Parts: sequence; C-alpha cells; structure tokens
Amino acid sequence: MGTSLTALFAFMSAAVGCAVLTWALMPLLARYALARPNARSSHKIPTPQGAGIAVIATTLVVTTLALGTTTPALLALLPLFAAAIIIAIVGAIDDIRPIPVLPRFTLQALCVGAVVLTLPSDQQIIPVLPLWFERAALLIGGLWFVNLVNFMDGLDWMTVAEGVPVTAALAVFGLLGALTQSPMLIAAALGGALVGFAPFNRPGAAKVFLGDVGSLPIGLLLGWCLLQLALQGHVTAALLLPLYYLADSTLTLLRRMLRREPFWLAHRSHFYQRATDNGFSVREVVGLVLLTNLALALLAGVSIALSSIAADGVLLAVGVAVVAALLMRFARRKA
Repeated sequence: MGTSLTALFAFMSAAVGCAVLTWALMPLLARYALARPNARSSHKIPTPQGAGIAVIATTLVVTTLALGTTTPALLALLPLFAAAIIIAIVGAIDDIRPIPVLPRFTLQALCVGAVVLTLPSDQQIIPVLPLWFERAALLIGGLWFVNLVNFMDGLDWMTVAEGVPVTAALAVFGLLGALTQSPMLIAAALGGALVGFAPFNRPGAAKVFLGDVGSLPIGLLLGWCLLQLALQGHVTAALLLPLYYLADSTLTLLRRMLRREPFWLAHRSHFYQRATDNGFSVREVVGLVLLTNLALALLAGVSIALSSIAADGVLLAVGVAVVAALLMRFARRKA
C-alpha cells in the first residue's frame, strides 16, 4: 500500500472506529463518568465524559495496523504508546475520582521522561546544546504540552478545532517528505479519531466530553509528533502549528501566577473562556480558533517550503501577530 493510501486508511479507519466506539461507550460513561456543572464549567447540564477512551484507543490501534505489528518502526513507538496508555488510565481515574495534583503530576513526569529518555542519542534539535540540557528542556516542554491540551479542552469542539488542523498539516507534511512515517500516521489516525468524535461533541448539543482520559494523552501524542517535525529541522513550523494553544495557556498561567492565584486549580480565565463571558457564542469561539489554526498551518507549510532562516523569522512574527489579534479580540467585549 502506498504512503498516501496508508495515511488515508489511517484517517478513515480511525474516524469510523472512534465514532462507533464512542457511541458504544456512552451508556457506560453516563453511568460512571458524569461531569456535573460547577462554577468553572461551560456546560449547563450533567454530561458524560470519557470519550477520550475511544479517541486514544482507535488512534493507537489504527497506527499499529497501518505500520504493521512487527516492524521496527512500531517497536520504536512502544515507549510512546505505553506512556499514552498510562497517562490515559490516570486521566480516566481522575475523571471519576479526582487525584491530588502531586501524584498526578509525578506520574505524568515519569511517562514523559520515559519517552524523552528513549529518544535516539543522535537526534537533537539544537546540536550546539549539551544533550542533557536539551533533554531536560524537552521533559519540561512535554509535561506542559500534556497539560495545556487538558487546560484548553473547556468548550465543545475546542480540541477538535485545534487537533484536526494540526494533525492534518502534519499528515500533509509527511506525504511531502518533511516528516517521517510514524508521526505522519499517528497524526492521520489522531485527526481521524477527532473527526469521529466531533459529532458527539457539537456546541449546544454535546452528548459527551473527552475527559482527562482523552485530553492528556492527546497532548502527549501531539507533542511527540511536533517534536519529530522539529527534529527534522522544521523548528519554526513545529512552533507555528500549536501557537494559539501555547499562547493562550502560557499567558493565562503567567497571569494567574503573577496574581498569586492557585494556578493548578480549574478556572475560567483562559482567553477562550473569557470570550464566552464577553458575548461570543461557543461556535464563534471555536470557529475563530479553527480559522486561526488553518492560517498557522499555512504559515508552517510556507516555512517548510522556503527553508530560510530569514523567512522563518518573518513567518513566526506573522503567526504571533495573528494569535495576538485573536487573543485581544477574545479579551474584549463583543461589539
């Protein structure tokens, strides 16, 4: 099977598989994993959570089938897959009965650390840096990425509006030779799974949420795919693709820390959450996020095509300006 057909198989199989599995799991989730509204919630009625089980399961299974169960490429992914499963299990438990911050964070750190430490020693983003320093930075960045997807998963379709453009771009970059096969197939399968999940999570009519069981390992898988893009020499593209999520979550965290707020607790002060308080509908918010991510994906593609340090600086500046404009719009009262 050709590379493009394999990627299409991964996308379509994951979309159908996730939709079927989500539908099958919903009665069980409604019984054991009900998310009840509170002061920080964006939903108004109790809604099942945990559809991330379907998203992660179909992503991992479809990727395995697409790669082949005995290939060296699949064996190299075992630490990543094992870490995603463990983080998903921790998230599932936390969805049902909240786990204290320290043990939850420690388990996440161990999982991300296992993925980082098993990277080939000859792979480095910035070769002039000591390897231990870059690996430590990747550990911190990986932990942040795992959690920022969770932080940003506060509106219906929000993770879909982020994950689908990013994974689609990664799959296209893989087909064009800018990304190796394994991350390309993971991206295609994850994007398909999110598309399969989307009909059950429509704004205003959401029947189920991802839950921590989905958002946390999605963050790990997305972060790993972006890392592989950076290791191929496309650092600017790897920064541009998740730039909106990075900006919203990081600026919100810094603002809460400066105000000496308990930043580790759930809240409603992200820019996208403030937008709904400022008169934007959920569909307007996720629609603007989707358009922004499509623009960032286009900029990332141009960065890869031009392969120029000077162009990268300009493209990154444009990306920052686009994201800043969206954040400022969310922070203001809708006219």
